[in-house]
Amino acid sequence: MNSLRNHSITGLVLVILTAAFAAIACSGTGNVNIERATEFNESYNRTEDGHPDLRLMAMGFLNEYDSGIISVTADIENRSLVFRHLEGVTTADIEIVITIVGTEGDRYLDSYSSTKTIENDIYGHLISANITRYERNFEVPPGSYKIFFSVTDKASGSETIREVFTTVPDPGNEIVSMTSVQLFGIYSDEYEQKFEPVTSYNISTKKDSIRFVVQITNNLPDQSLTIRSNLIRFESDTTAARLASFPNYSSSSLPYRGIDYRNEKSLDETRRILDQAGVVMIEFFHKTPEPGNYRFVVAIDGTDEEVELLRGRDFSVKGENFPRIGSSRELAEPLVYLMREREHEKLMSIEDPEKLKEAIDRFWLENVGSVNRAKQVISLYYERVEEANMQFTGFKEGWKTDRGMIYILFGPPTHINRGLRAQQWIGSDVSRDPRYNFLFMQTRIRSSHFPFDNYILQRHQGYHAYQYQQIQLWLSGRILDVHL
Repeated sequence: MNSLRNHSITGLVLVILTAAFAAIACSGTGNVNIERATEFNESYNRTEDGHPDLRLMAMGFLNEYDSGIISVTADIENRSLVFRHLEGVTTADIEIVITIVGTEGDRYLDSYSSTKTIENDIYGHLISANITRYERNFEVPPGSYKIFFSVTDKASGSETIREVFTTVPDPGNEIVSMTSVQLFGIYSDEYEQKFEPVTSYNISTKKDSIRFVVQITNNLPDQSLTIRSNLIRFESDTTAARLASFPNYSSSSLPYRGIDYRNEKSLDETRRILDQAGVVMIEFFHKTPEPGNYRFVVAIDGTDEEVELLRGRDFSVKGENFPRIGSSRELAEPLVYLMREREHEKLMSIEDPEKLKEAIDRFWLENVGSVNRAKQVISLYYERVEEANMQFTGFKEGWKTDRGMIYILFGPPTHINRGLRAQQWIGSDVSRDPRYNFLFMQTRIRSSHFPFDNYILQRHQGYHAYQYQQIQLWLSGRILDVHL
């Protein structure tokens, strides 16, 4: 195989002819042509440092010479690696192996190995959203492929392998083909305005603009194609969890259902005309929408295929610094678990970021008393908020989920009993009394139609005293004595 050749994803961008048309029928995520990227952790499975955690994406396309290219992008979570501190520098060593295999007869195509040293400015177990990105392009003949990406932490010896599937179109076939839809994002405050691949399901509002890219191959010179696109928003739950002593959610409520793929709203529909044969890379630009869950779909009319040619990309927009907590509003929101409802509503009504930050500081200092102790409590609380984001995020931020709420207030469980659709958390910061264990029930089995772990706490009034006690530990600062 030829060595790496970098090719920017550019090409002819067709003139947009905005027009109304019937909504593209794509309810549900069961369509194999609707892609959803992975996350670092999609269930409570945090292992010790040294077990690499990564996200992976790959796109097959044709370059300007009609040569097949597979572009591989992987994000490795730094905090999952073993870092060593030596002479003022913190580093981790990893080994990466990429293997590309053809799906027809499992024909071996390529294997690539490298060793990389990561320098980091964090040390210990601090929460960090820092990632190491690895990008490489491979030249391949047309066909369908599986890409296996292996990362080994050389300090621990632990290996993580992920695989993705992609197809490289054949420029010689007299058919119309379309690649998968790829998502790119750009930060508005970057010095160099450059769109970067999004390997995750979640993107932050800090990305000012997003771009979708799809490549279409039309080898029928006398046939024009109509390219339709649609940006869709789904109704989904974005609220913080109820406390443990509150009533249970009804099965018809949105928090119980999580996300309703049947309830969709079209935000932007476009139509483009492709009246020439050949290969074209089409780009769709959008301002990053408000937080929520979305799907971008592209469909082609005018082909002789009996099945509609359609591709899509699901994604979710989260907060500005997600999964970290940075802005004043992001600091204020999780305090809903420590404040009375009206008190929290009053706090969230403060629009000025500086005044909101002052109110947050005042809340902690008035309750904890000591400035130094308050700083430690704040650090612990928001470490747990960020860890909940890393562990439990799906259609909404992890700290807003039931498991996230319990994790923040009571700490990580000492043991988890797992059933088919249940998790029982045993033990936490204060009590090993079995009456205070927490049972979570999964509202729906995770599948391609509902690709989330939506666990709902089985609430009851008996939690009231224990919950009140735990909140007081946080407000008084005594949580540090228990935690330590």
